[in-house]
Amino acid sequence: MRLALAEAERAPLTGDVPVGAVVLAADGTLLARARNEREATGDPTAHAEVLAIRRAAAVLGSWRLTGCTLAVTLEPCTMCAGAIVLSRLDRVVYAAPDPKAGAAGSLWDLVRDRRLNHRPEVVAEVLPEPASALLTHFFRPKDF
Repeated sequence: MRLALAEAERAPLTGDVPVGAVVLAADGTLLARARNEREATGDPTAHAEVLAIRRAAAVLGSWRLTGCTLAVTLEPCTMCAGAIVLSRLDRVVYAAPDPKAGAAGSLWDLVRDRRLNHRPEVVAEVLPEPASALLTHFFRPKDF
């Protein structure tokens, strides 16, 4: 999670919301890292999770990320939860819950929906305080 937090800290440099993600192989090897890049790229799908999943798939040469773990600083949204399920990740670990858009247990629970063919393990609220602090600082009203 600390690697994902380090990525999140860099996101505001481009005006992006501070969310970071990493994908680890079954043996703990770092496969990919990413941070939100929506503002930097103008791509609405450039969430940290999606970018990390794409990069890990490129490293492995396969879209199936079986055995891999995604660690992300904010609970995944519905788009990212869908990418997690479709990429066959074994586990998703997140730091801060997202009561407004979370799709891994807070608002929805897409990743563990029994109607889907794949349901990764979810580990919630790992180091939530530093992740929440980054988000709070980013969204804090600026004094003008």
